[in-house]
Amino acid sequence: MQKFFKFVVAAVIGLSLTVLPAQASFRDVAPGSWYEGAVTELAQAGAITGYPDGTFRPNQAITAAEFVTITARLAGLSPTQGQTAHWAAGHMQAALEAGWYDWDEIPPTGERFGQPIARQLAVKILMNALLPSARGDYNTESAKIKDFAALDGRYYEAVLAAYASGVVHGDNNGNFLPLGTLTRAEACTLFRNIGRIQTNQPSTPAPEPSQTVPEPVRTRQGGVSENGWLQVVGTQLCNEAGSPIALRGMSSHGIQWYGQFTSSKAIANTADYGANLFRVAMYTGEGGYLSQPEAVKAKVIAAVDAAIENDLYVIIDWHILSDGNPMAHVNEAVAFFREMARRYQDTPNVLYEICNEPNGNVSWIGDVRPYAQRAIAAIREQSPKAVILVGSPTWSQDIHLAAADPLEGENLMYTLHFYAGTHGANLRQRVDDALARGLPIFVSEWGTSRADGSGGVFLEESKVWLDFLDERGISWCNWSLCDKNETSAALRPGVSPESSWRQEDLTESGRFVFSRFTP
Repeated sequence: MQKFFKFVVAAVIGLSLTVLPAQASFRDVAPGSWYEGAVTELAQAGAITGYPDGTFRPNQAITAAEFVTITARLAGLSPTQGQTAHWAAGHMQAALEAGWYDWDEIPPTGERFGQPIARQLAVKILMNALLPSARGDYNTESAKIKDFAALDGRYYEAVLAAYASGVVHGDNNGNFLPLGTLTRAEACTLFRNIGRIQTNQPSTPAPEPSQTVPEPVRTRQGGVSENGWLQVVGTQLCNEAGSPIALRGMSSHGIQWYGQFTSSKAIANTADYGANLFRVAMYTGEGGYLSQPEAVKAKVIAAVDAAIENDLYVIIDWHILSDGNPMAHVNEAVAFFREMARRYQDTPNVLYEICNEPNGNVSWIGDVRPYAQRAIAAIREQSPKAVILVGSPTWSQDIHLAAADPLEGENLMYTLHFYAGTHGANLRQRVDDALARGLPIFVSEWGTSRADGSGGVFLEESKVWLDFLDERGISWCNWSLCDKNETSAALRPGVSPESSWRQEDLTESGRFVFSRFTP
């Protein structure tokens, strides 16, 4: 491997991070994992370093700037004068001038530097830079790629050459996933394969992460006094000390209808059963915030303060439903979140869910993403490190769209909503695929019923879901803490929010959910 690494002693995957001494192991690279060998080889050679907290974050998507810069250093390509002040501009300009990619793929003006790089483009850059003379027979190599039809024609030559050379092997189902993102772990595997080819060693296929059963995540419990400010490390929610944490609790129903169950006593009752999270569902339509902003906002503040009094983490939820496109009221959302973030800027309890369930004729790229950028900016003006939860189209189920084009920024997570009587294995597979692409997932709403709140209770299906979430360290909020006459409600009709709740006060759903707050 010496020839391969002679140019890369200083290369790092996270160039914007503090550079640490090279290390051969990281606390989030599990022994025996499919990527351990590649990460270890590159780390031992000094080609990569980890984050200051000792993690490598293997499932985090690698950006265009990071991938191109590492490739440039592997190739010994010196930076030239860039067109922006971005840290990678010099290497990006040099790579562009060398013909590794075209202007429209990664404009030198920098707007795409920080975005995850697509797999087909990454392979084109890698092959142009490090194996420019490699070729692959169309008929032979395209037959190896099950999803070849999804590949853009401009990438045929590079991808076919990569398959013929053994740089790329595809996943266990024979797919290349050309439009998908590339994780840090996958990038290490590609770089290692290139090195082995250059030194006449056989390359080895790496299983696609989405086909790998993840290692169970051991998470902490406890409230804010024990865990402090939350942070997102890779795909995992962690406490202030960097230890994985799982939040589990209840969501209110619409506070314009069932606000009595967001009282201090009701929230204390929930905490007494072991919850460390409460979600305040502030409907924007349906007679909610947009109809009576001051009255509803006062209810939100009272509920948040009650959760804080009870040492819970609390989600302020901009609960869009009938107004399915978040851009419809983006100005109101920006003003609301700016005010809430200013009010709670020094309070580690508060998380912000900026769009509950985008739905209808709504797209990620055209509607949700630009809305999120504005809402996040408003929150960050006041609260630089609070965790922000972002929804996706189709009632926060299209997390694959967010995984293919995630937002830039720290401490962002993406919400998934499911109902056990409606959603099953296909949606769980979507979660694993998104995690493998480096997308942090937070289940801010789920129910034991069908998606309409009725039917069931589907306890076996709910257990499968919660076991799945617990194994992956994913936090969740159940719908809903109210006495409405529907199967998803946790309380029996007529139960007082001001009394201490006994088991007989809980519905079948409520008894099951409350029993799962703690392991």
